[in-house]
Amino acid sequence: MKTIPRLQNSSSSKVADRKGTTDFKEDFLHSIKELRAQIGIIGLGYVGLPLLWTFHEVGFPVMGFDVDLKKIEDLEKGKPYIKHLGYEMMEKLAKSEKCSATRDFSELSKMDAIIMCVPTPLNAYREPDMQYVEQTTQTIAKYLRKGQLVILESTTYPGTTDELIIPILEEASGLKSGVDFFVAYSPEREDPGNPNFNTSKIPKVVGADGPEALEVAVELYNAVIVQTVPVSDNKTAEAVKLTENIFRSVNIALVNELKVVYQEMGIDIHEVLDAAATKPFGFMKFTPGPGLGGHCIPIDPFYLTWKAREVEQHTRFIELAGEINTSMPRYVIERTIKALNSRQIAMNGSKVLIIGLAYKPDVDDLRESPTFKLMDLLKKYGANVSYYDHYIPEIWETREHDDWTGLKTVGWNKESISEFDAVIISTNHSDINYQELADWSDTIIDTRNAMKHITPRIENQIWKA
Repeated sequence: MKTIPRLQNSSSSKVADRKGTTDFKEDFLHSIKELRAQIGIIGLGYVGLPLLWTFHEVGFPVMGFDVDLKKIEDLEKGKPYIKHLGYEMMEKLAKSEKCSATRDFSELSKMDAIIMCVPTPLNAYREPDMQYVEQTTQTIAKYLRKGQLVILESTTYPGTTDELIIPILEEASGLKSGVDFFVAYSPEREDPGNPNFNTSKIPKVVGADGPEALEVAVELYNAVIVQTVPVSDNKTAEAVKLTENIFRSVNIALVNELKVVYQEMGIDIHEVLDAAATKPFGFMKFTPGPGLGGHCIPIDPFYLTWKAREVEQHTRFIELAGEINTSMPRYVIERTIKALNSRQIAMNGSKVLIIGLAYKPDVDDLRESPTFKLMDLLKKYGANVSYYDHYIPEIWETREHDDWTGLKTVGWNKESISEFDAVIISTNHSDINYQELADWSDTIIDTRNAMKHITPRIENQIWKA
């Protein structure tokens, strides 16, 4: 693997001399068919790195771009910095002459397709924070040339590609979308850690700025993805991604609210859901938890609520679901306080262990993890907080939770676990020995139904939350 490869870009030299998107399109389509289109991926995180691998695996020359030098160095060395992707993939990328990584964004001029996989978080006011998309687009514009295809994969509000990205590209470059270059939007659909669906096996929704851009983008993804789903334009594709995650958000909010209600009635929500799921039609099972995590579900609904205000619409149902989901960490803490009180232990000064820092089982992805909310609340109430997560041995620096940077996981042994007054299961990693947890701890607050098949060691040991 070379840091900056000097690949011969025959497709680039041809398209630069042509005029009109028809000529650009035909040359681009040939370069895709011949696997010589050079693919540049900006952002080598949970979306960009698997996408880089997907194009490389088919045979395209690929180059990864990132401002994080450590990611570049790890990729060059074959060191997996996203654990669930494994060593084998990283070693193959590191050894390949068709793969490279760099922080030198001038190399973008050599790419045929440039795909943006950058963060789209919310700011403190729950409004879209588009700084990473905007800055990346401005960088692309410096090196944009005729015949290139620019694609955004980051989740965002409807209108981002047409109203933000295209104007920046056109103004800075002097070129025109649909005439000199192509622009498309194709939302990522990653599910980190899911063994059944990697990037290549998940159908790809594609929208674009005009029919020729759509044809080029669809054919590019057709070369590496099991199925493409073209839609009429960019904003429709942007809306598809939001709709998928809003659907999940409101249904999770529903079962979270039912969990609280049924708890007061002495009804086990998980038994209810398991029984309801036997109905072969008209029901889809969602499970409650301590709050929402991951980059998508906690954030995406607010992108639409923000954009809806622009057209004087109010998304009351979506916002209510958001309120319910964001309230769940407080509910977990309330249950923890009750559990401690039952043993005549005050929260203030207690020692509380949280199991699972990752936002979902069996990955090292801590983006928007509700565990951080639990930790913050516990600290606010005076508890001494620790965590156990063998996928995340030490908390690295994040944009929003710097207070916890450097904290290390406790060990998994009776001596360590039995020291805590209460244990909260926030993430149910599948390889944790929950029977050992029951043997070692007196008070367990289970937010994930992880202790379902475990026999309590003592009475009133396991509290559901």
